[in-house]
Amino acid sequence: MNRKYFLSALAVTGLAYPSFSKVPAMAARIGIPEAAALMPSYLQPGDTIGITAPAGHITLEEITPAIRIMESWGFKIRAGSTVNKRDFSFGGTDTERQQDLQAMLDDPSIKAIMCARGGYGSARIIDQLNFSNFIQYPKWVIGFSDITVLHCHINRLFGIATLHSKMCNSFPDDFSKAEPIVQETILSIKQALTGQRMQYSLPADPNNRIGTASGILIGGNLSMIQSIAATNSEPNTIGKILFLEEVGEYMYNLDRMLNNLQRSHKLDNLAGLIIGGFNRLRPDDPGEEFGRTVADIVMEKVKDCTYPVCFNFPVGHQKNNYALKCGVMHKLDVQKDNVILNEIIV
Repeated sequence: MNRKYFLSALAVTGLAYPSFSKVPAMAARIGIPEAAALMPSYLQPGDTIGITAPAGHITLEEITPAIRIMESWGFKIRAGSTVNKRDFSFGGTDTERQQDLQAMLDDPSIKAIMCARGGYGSARIIDQLNFSNFIQYPKWVIGFSDITVLHCHINRLFGIATLHSKMCNSFPDDFSKAEPIVQETILSIKQALTGQRMQYSLPADPNNRIGTASGILIGGNLSMIQSIAATNSEPNTIGKILFLEEVGEYMYNLDRMLNNLQRSHKLDNLAGLIIGGFNRLRPDDPGEEFGRTVADIVMEKVKDCTYPVCFNFPVGHQKNNYALKCGVMHKLDVQKDNVILNEIIV
């Protein structure tokens, strides 16, 4: 298969994840690594996936391709009340978005929640959500970009795994005619939700720092991670493999956000660092050139650290945006010729 990136998913049979004590926030406060997350139940044919819009607005027509594809996987789909709603850029008012997501968190018949799209808005409702039922009956929360807020909040406070992946607005209209890379990334969602062990391999990047690390995988959109600093959603990065992606920013702003992570010591004690897609970056203003690449900025921030670093991992605002299980143990192997990220069965 002559592709820049390839995915293989290995079925896990007869293996179960243990239940871990849910004390992640306390662990972060006293400065120690956290235990691996509690794994929600994997999906079976006939299970229901709810679709909600906690951030930007979307129509039923726009999510229909995703509904059709997920139904072909054997799942039932239930569109939430925020689908077709709009409050300027949002998928309904803050109250409407909070209530729709809350209903899905509380409904035991819904086994996974797919966020319809990103945009902006999750941080506006996160503190109004009640996770008491969700903690008792965990389910997969799926999405990326603005949904990074939910990943970080759920991983940090409740120690429950979530799924960083494409959302409804990234599903192709006709799956059979989609590019192979698009088909693979969409199928990676199904593979993750049905309990397959995720394993990724990609070519080496010349800016990589070689090494091997094991740790809990966390991360997401850089802007969102920086925006929740000093809140109870802020991730504990000690001993973690951190992945970052970004889109549409000026180079100096990338430096500013990464400088914040450096100054707040979020980069000091990582097990490893994964840099995904940093795409559609804005050109410098004439006469105000920043003069550094993404790799220059990143390596400057971690120059005193020794953990492995890899660039151009297939995650982010791009076609090759594969599913990653946040809160789950992984092994990162950055070698001269390739990079491998494996989910570890604990």
